[in-house]
Amino acid sequence: MEQLPLYIKIIFILTLAATVLLFYKASNRSATTLIILISWIVVQGIIGSTGFYSKTTALPPRLALALAPPLLFIVFLFVSKKGRRFIDSLNIKTLTLLHIIRIPVEIVLLCLFIYKAVPQIMTFEGRNFDILSGISAPIVYYFAFTKGKKNKTLLLIWNLGCICLLANIVVIAILSAPYPFQQFAFDQPNTGLLYMPFIWLPAVIVPLVLLAHLASIRQLLLKKEHG
Repeated sequence: MEQLPLYIKIIFILTLAATVLLFYKASNRSATTLIILISWIVVQGIIGSTGFYSKTTALPPRLALALAPPLLFIVFLFVSKKGRRFIDSLNIKTLTLLHIIRIPVEIVLLCLFIYKAVPQIMTFEGRNFDILSGISAPIVYYFAFTKGKKNKTLLLIWNLGCICLLANIVVIAILSAPYPFQQFAFDQPNTGLLYMPFIWLPAVIVPLVLLAHLASIRQLLLKKEHG
């Protein structure tokens, strides 16, 4: 991976900070939520700075250590009574605005492509259309929350569509990484996300984006059931 300009890392770290702060705000400024997020960021920062994730010959892939714990924690939130209570307490308006951070994320991915750290297929010049989620977030927010009664149908369709866009890039990113099961981008594989600070994208930002969608969908469905 070529030496990256400092500004790319700064943009990414600021994006990470914005994501965490928005989710903290959505949690009604829960101190516990902030402590958990910061602790996880520190842990992944320490592991990532050792080059642990850059070793791609091991099976299962070491990246699973960044992806599995937050995904399992999300499952725990949905299956436990206390977790569901937390999910239902999240502010859906702030969760919707949180997705604006997907715009700078896509800009960072484009910069990483230019410096040969990720393949073009992972950018909006390739097969990654996730930037549409970020661009549409303030528009959906406006029509769903500021135009009178909350538009639950619009929010539900939008959240489901954005999850599909998120799943698309996650699959592309995993299959573009230089693992034994790699399927894409053999000439310029996805190596950038295996190093600091970009390991925080799969370890922190993506899980928070996913949780924001799932929590919103749960709230919308529950409110539909109860009229």
